[in-house]
Amino acid sequence: MSDHMTQSQRLETLVEAFKADSREYRDLTTPPDTEGRRRLLRSLMNVRMPRPLDADTLRLQDAYLTERARERGVVSLGEIPVLRDGVSIWCGDITCLAAEAIVNAANSAMLGCFVPMHSCIDNCIHTYAGVQLRADCARQMNLLRAEYGPDYRQPTAVPMLTEGYNLPAKKVIHIVGPVVEDELTPRHERELADCYRAVLELCRDNGITSVAFCGISTGVFHFPRQRACEIAVQTVLSWLRSNPGVPERVIFNVHRPDEQRRYETAISDFYKNL
Repeated sequence: MSDHMTQSQRLETLVEAFKADSREYRDLTTPPDTEGRRRLLRSLMNVRMPRPLDADTLRLQDAYLTERARERGVVSLGEIPVLRDGVSIWCGDITCLAAEAIVNAANSAMLGCFVPMHSCIDNCIHTYAGVQLRADCARQMNLLRAEYGPDYRQPTAVPMLTEGYNLPAKKVIHIVGPVVEDELTPRHERELADCYRAVLELCRDNGITSVAFCGISTGVFHFPRQRACEIAVQTVLSWLRSNPGVPERVIFNVHRPDEQRRYETAISDFYKNL
C-alpha cells in the first residue's frame, strides 16, 4: 500500500496510526500543515515505549523514513575529504551520513531519549532509524538484565551494536559517556578516552570499515567541548597509528564551523607533536 502513496499521504496516515497506538495521545488534534504533522509524528515516536507495532504501520513507517532520508539528503563517504590516515571532519547531520556505522551518545537505560522533539543526538538517531531501534536496544537490555539482574544499567564506555534500520548508516554503536556534574576530573577524561577506544575495538572485532563519531558526552552530559575534542583526537589518532586501516575511515562529526576549526587544530597539533 505504501508504494502507491505520496509522502504526504504516508505522513498523514502514520500520524493517525501512531495516535491510535497511544492511549494517552490518541485524541490529540492533528496539525493541518506538513511541518506540524512531522513534529507530531516525531513526538509520538519519541515517547513510545518499545513494544510490537503492527506490520502494515511498520512498513509504512519504513517507506516514509526512507523517503525522508532522500529528502533530507544522504551524504556518502566519497563526498567527505580525507585529511590524513583515513580521518575526516564533517560538519553536518550524522543521521544523513551513509557510513557503515555511526556512534550514538546514549544514556545508561539504552532506550533512546523519551523527551518529545529533544535535540540530543540520541533522540535524532532513534527518530530517523524508526521504532525498531528502540525495540532492538530493549531486547539486548532485557538479555543483559536476565544475566546481571533487574537493576542493570549499561556501564560507561561499554558499547552496544545495533542495526541502523532506516538510517543511511548500516549500524549504530551506542555508548554511554561520562557525566560531568561538577568539575572535570582525570577519571572523566580516562572514561571518555575509553569510550573512543571501545568503539574502535568494536569496529575492529566486527569488521566495520567506517565509523562516524559524534561528540560523546559534550551535550547534556556537560563534558567541556575543547577538552573532549583533544581527548577524542588524541585517542583515535593514536589508535589508528597502532592499528593502521582499522577501521579504514573515521569521521569526526561536528555541527558548527567553530567546532570544525577546533578539530582541525587538534589534528594538526597531534601530527606536529609526533
